Amino acid sequence: MRPGISLRRSLFAVGIAGIVCSAAAIYLLTSAAPGRNSSTGMSPPPLGQVTQADAGLPVRLIIPKIHVDAAIEHLGLTPEGAMAVPAGPADVAWYDLGPRPGEIGSAVIAGHVGWKDNIRAAFDSVASLRPGDTLFVEDAQGASVTFVVRELRMYDQNQNDSDVFTSTDGKAHLNLIACEGVWDAATKSYSKRLVIFTDKE
Repeated sequence: MRPGISLRRSLFAVGIAGIVCSAAAIYLLTSAAPGRNSSTGMSPPPLGQVTQADAGLPVRLIIPKIHVDAAIEHLGLTPEGAMAVPAGPADVAWYDLGPRPGEIGSAVIAGHVGWKDNIRAAFDSVASLRPGDTLFVEDAQGASVTFVVRELRMYDQNQNDSDVFTSTDGKAHLNLIACEGVWDAATKSYSKRLVIFTDKE
């Protein structure tokens, strides 16, 4: 599950038909409605062997401001090398080839917006987060790690997204990925990706 992915692959270079806003296997696109995507469209660079085990395996993401209390799926890459996304609208997906939330480095969690038939998706309101807002990740042992929003950043086609998955400051971060922009029924994808960068409190 650790293919040699080019560091410069853009978030739309692979897996674009999926949101390409979910995580771990390719899901069949059975509807032209928003919310049926197979990957985030963002391509993590190759990572060294992850040896940290300071944080527990994440099981829930809680964002009080936008009323999110979502189960966390553990997902990796699609065969095309993009981060995969959760199968349904209610859950979110942690990129399990990177750090766990709370470990040094950039942990990444993706979620859906704009699910078909107007079903509420976990990240429908994530764009309303602002610097200073808090969120929490609970692990399987019941421990909780707090993160504080630092900034929101939009990514579009051909933009280098390697900074979403990597960091060099020796601190723990959690980055949330959601779809944004215009829905394209032909590609079953949104035109942009919104990333919320957060830092461990």
